[in-house]
Amino acid sequence: MRKITAGLFMSLDGVIADPQDWHFPYFDDAMGAAVDAQLGSADTLLLGRVTYDSFAGAWPGREAEGGPDAPFAKKLGDARKLVVTHEDRDFTWRNSERLTGELTTAAAELRNGSGGDIAISGSVSVVRQLLAAGLLDELHLLVHPIVVGKGERLFENGTTIPLRLLSSETFGTGVLHLVYTKDDTAPSGSYEDAKTHLAQEQ
Repeated sequence: MRKITAGLFMSLDGVIADPQDWHFPYFDDAMGAAVDAQLGSADTLLLGRVTYDSFAGAWPGREAEGGPDAPFAKKLGDARKLVVTHEDRDFTWRNSERLTGELTTAAAELRNGSGGDIAISGSVSVVRQLLAAGLLDELHLLVHPIVVGKGERLFENGTTIPLRLLSSETFGTGVLHLVYTKDDTAPSGSYEDAKTHLAQEQ
């Protein structure tokens, strides 16, 4: 079975909107390696329309320019790109096509098919739907030590989704790289259970 992973830049107060306005000062070699491991190693990218348009408007040019980011741009260009959109449109970035069918059904079919990992970057609507459907194998959150104070947040629709922490790493910039998966055996309990763990007077 293929693995579906998603990567998001997030502020300390949970904002994922407009990371280009606040996250670049924290981008270092460690973050570059984390992004490459999650996104650059996949052979298929699953992208929402807005994220796709942003990527398609930037990465082909960066690949052509041959700068330091050209090898990563080539990886993205070589990957199969499936775009979640209701629009019938032509795609100019190579290896790009529209995802056919309903998102969760199509994602499940991709996940059960052959090939390498399927990666998502940004595309918050896609991430939310796959999380809710239990189809997201890994959620990579790069939590930055900054309070943005405004903008869309990943978790803001009121849905409770238990998650299990797979790994955590602290970069030198103070960014936390947290990797979660769905938790099918989430704990339960009440205050009556919790209070037994409070410090007791001697």
